[in-house]
Amino acid sequence: MLNINNINMDKNIKEKISYNILNIITESTYAKLEKLFKKHKSWEKALLNEILKQKYNFKYDPEKEYKKLEKNNIKLILFNDPEYPKLLKEIPMPPFGLYVLGNTEILNKKAITIIGTRKATSEGKLTAFNFSKKLSEADLIIVSGLALGIDSAAHLGCLETNGKTIAVLGSGFFNFYPKINEKLARKIINAGGTLISEYNIYSPSLAYRFLERNRITSGLSLGTLIIEAPKESGTLNTARYAIEQNRWIWVTPGPINHPNFYGSHELIKQGASLVTLPEDILKDLNINYENKDEKTILSEEEKIIYNAIKQFEKPIDIDKIIEITNLKTQTV
Repeated sequence: MLNINNINMDKNIKEKISYNILNIITESTYAKLEKLFKKHKSWEKALLNEILKQKYNFKYDPEKEYKKLEKNNIKLILFNDPEYPKLLKEIPMPPFGLYVLGNTEILNKKAITIIGTRKATSEGKLTAFNFSKKLSEADLIIVSGLALGIDSAAHLGCLETNGKTIAVLGSGFFNFYPKINEKLARKIINAGGTLISEYNIYSPSLAYRFLERNRITSGLSLGTLIIEAPKESGTLNTARYAIEQNRWIWVTPGPINHPNFYGSHELIKQGASLVTLPEDILKDLNINYENKDEKTILSEEEKIIYNAIKQFEKPIDIDKIIEITNLKTQTV
């Protein structure tokens, strides 16, 4: 059992060991954890008091359980830790702790959430992929839920441009879901991205937990992009959280009679921003975006010619370029 009197143990580590075991024995129930912390003001004190009361069945060893996290490179970040996402602190019911597998440095960088239905059309998945790719190129972190369909396409679009992406799980790391996306999860981590969960490592993938975790998916970001939201879906649940959190809501439109866009169009009617290009989002966020293709122009002459051509919406002939740039014919 946890040795509270061990003076060689860092106080923050004691808090993490205590929180982790309490998260296990309460089955990651937010209301129970909230009650314990409000009463005792410390996870360590809460653990000691619950041991004395023998309210819960303590069949786990707190220190051994914490070492399992360390062995599996899972980092536990508590609410008051410097690495805890600042945006997440602003939302109602912020997680008391986050289990993180991967790069913790990106948790406090500017991020955009991209979500949509699991049963996405091929066009919807391509839209998610392309938006994610462009937004990643603008140095934004892409957040999604690692589900099939739109979520997977968003993660993949980010990885295509060597960007960083965060996947928010609705289960514990020892009960990874969906299994089919384990390979994608490894790619995310290997590319410098992150998997996070508020649930203890043993937590199963229960339906209501995916709805709970949606407040984190939206809470990590400046705003949420909705791609294909049917009438009743977890996507709309995430959108409601984003509205409650006073974050941007962007929606891509679709065919008026397609069921995958019913919820999307309702959000637009209610005031969500209709977007058709990634640049629409960047403009809303006042982010200047330099296309990577422009960075491939190296010489001064090429830059002058390129900037001259950019002034026109239609193609221009070589004589016009010479006139504008005052360069020699052979150079142009």
